[in-house]
Amino acid sequence: MNLLFLCTGNSCRSILAEATFNALAPEGWQAMSAGSQPTGAVHPRSLALLEREGIPTLGLHSKSWEDLPQPPDVVVTVCASAAGETCPVYLGSALRTHWGVDDPAKATGTEEQINASFEQAYRTLRHRIEAFLALGRDHPVLQDPDALKAVLDRIGEQTP
Repeated sequence: MNLLFLCTGNSCRSILAEATFNALAPEGWQAMSAGSQPTGAVHPRSLALLEREGIPTLGLHSKSWEDLPQPPDVVVTVCASAAGETCPVYLGSALRTHWGVDDPAKATGTEEQINASFEQAYRTLRHRIEAFLALGRDHPVLQDPDALKAVLDRIGEQTP
């Protein structure tokens, strides 16, 4: 199972999701992340948060969806369409779902408020990733694309 977490800049949300998924996933499952318009750098607050959580950051980098090492089985967009953010549209044949999360890179306010935005994005993504992984590798829904999409769509509506 190969997942692609996709957003526009690939500097915060999709990076947080990629690293978290890879830290928690069973052997043989892997996540990648990419952006339709990558910023070229991972946001330092994303890296600091992952390190505080004990999640490896080695090798994380902002990249284009044109540079994927392999085609994904599932594409998870993490842009906040409800906030008027335009989600990139992946044109490959992968199953697609949406797990919208506000972009912490756009957070304003005090240091504490900005850090809280990053923390909220991370907690939301981790909660959803854990819900998906709780299905287990042998769950029958993984063999039925329509059922899997329905489950992933429901997971994308969950908040911690």
